[in-house]
Amino acid sequence: MPSLLIVIRSYRDGDRDDVVALWEDCGLLRPWNDPDKDIRRKQAVQSHLFLVAELDDRIVGSAMAGYDGHRGWVNYLATHPAHQHQGIATMMMEAVEKGLAEMGCPKINIQIRADNVQAAKFYESIGFTGDDMISMGKRLEAD
Repeated sequence: MPSLLIVIRSYRDGDRDDVVALWEDCGLLRPWNDPDKDIRRKQAVQSHLFLVAELDDRIVGSAMAGYDGHRGWVNYLATHPAHQHQGIATMMMEAVEKGLAEMGCPKINIQIRADNVQAAKFYESIGFTGDDMISMGKRLEAD
């Protein structure tokens, strides 16, 4: 695997278009989640845990994490399809884990869509295991 010069840093306002395009390229966008609202919400809460990965000044990865005082969560983990399987998602998760650990977070939870086998395999490869849980949600605001 070639060595890439990847820079992991916090999201900046000027990253919006590139990040939303990345999420679109990775199939993460859903009609019921407005990416602009998601970005604004994250900027208002623990914005230092909204990370991007840069390669040659281009955003090729993202991760949006948070800690609620009990568990850490990760959303929008993405690596551009042209740069997958090069260790970028692993680097992103290492940075997320470091940031959450610094806040005292004892465990990270993730949610994966049931049909996203590739994501499940990735998370297993970096030490995540399945929990005997049912994930449920309730919208408090329509996007």
